[in-house]
Amino acid sequence: ARGKSCKNKEEVENQRMTHITVERNRRKLMNEHLSVLRSMMPPGYVYRGDQASIVGGAINFVKELEQLLQTLEAQRRTKHHLNFADSFKFSHCSSDGSNKTINTTTTTANSNNNNATETISKKQTAVADIEVNMVESHANLKVLSRRHAKQLLKMVASLQS
Repeated sequence: ARGKSCKNKEEVENQRMTHITVERNRRKLMNEHLSVLRSMMPPGYVYRGDQASIVGGAINFVKELEQLLQTLEAQRRTKHHLNFADSFKFSHCSSDGSNKTINTTTTTANSNNNNATETISKKQTAVADIEVNMVESHANLKVLSRRHAKQLLKMVASLQS
């Protein structure tokens, strides 16, 4: 019975040492991955060197990259749409009925450009500068304006309605 007890103690000790080695290797691999992750991000995204800060910074960085991608895709679609509409302005065509279609399209393109101009002029005379950043279903709003009584309350109520 005594030999069996020693064997169990050796087995338990062996399992404990194996577990410690496996855990040590896991931590080493995790630290290597965190180091690579940290090296891929701009310095402003990680405030401390701990795991939570690195992972949180990486999440914020990826969200901003997604937002930038969405913005660039929207700009590309808008530019493509305007280029497509503008191509009708310079088309050479005969003076038959197809000219009306081109004039209508040109008017549409011009009204789109006028709308863009109106939007810009409205922004210049606006009460507040508002920046909206969308990432998936999340929206970040930044509002810059002079202080008005109950302004924040009214904005939150408007957003909720």
